[in-house]
Amino acid sequence: MERAGRIISKLKSARKHFTLEDLSCAAWPAAVGKRLASRTRAVTLKGNRLIVEVEDDLWRRNLEVLQPQILRNFADLLEGAAPTHIEFRIGIPRRPPQREEAPGAFTLTSPVARIKDDADGIADPVLRRIYINSRRKALAS
Repeated sequence: MERAGRIISKLKSARKHFTLEDLSCAAWPAAVGKRLASRTRAVTLKGNRLIVEVEDDLWRRNLEVLQPQILRNFADLLEGAAPTHIEFRIGIPRRPPQREEAPGAFTLTSPVARIKDDADGIADPVLRRIYINSRRKALAS
C-alpha cells in the first residue's frame, strides 16, 4: 500500500491545493517521529532546503547528525517532492498557553485573599525574604 504523501505529491490536481512547502512541513512529524516532532517545528521550504526550528544548540547538533536518515525518510514519504537538505535553526522559545482569569475572580494573590503577615512589617525586601524562608524551614521541621 502506497503512502498518501507519495500519491498526493504526484497528483497535479493536488499541487493546486498544496504547495511543496505544505507537503514537506506536514510530512515532518512522520519523517522524524512524535518525540522529535514535539521538540521541533518545520517552518518553511526554501528551494530544496527545509528550515526547521529546534529548542537549543544541543538539539541542533544532534539533529544534524541524523540529517541523512531524516532525508531518507522524506524520500520514502514524498519521493520527488522531498527536500534535499535540512537547515536546523534555534527557534524563539514559545510561551506555553496560559489561562485567562475572569475579572473579579478569587485568587491567592488577590487583595481579598491576602492575610496579614508578620513579614509585612519588614521594609527591606531581602530581609523579608530571609525571614519568610527561615520561618518556612522552622515550620517544616
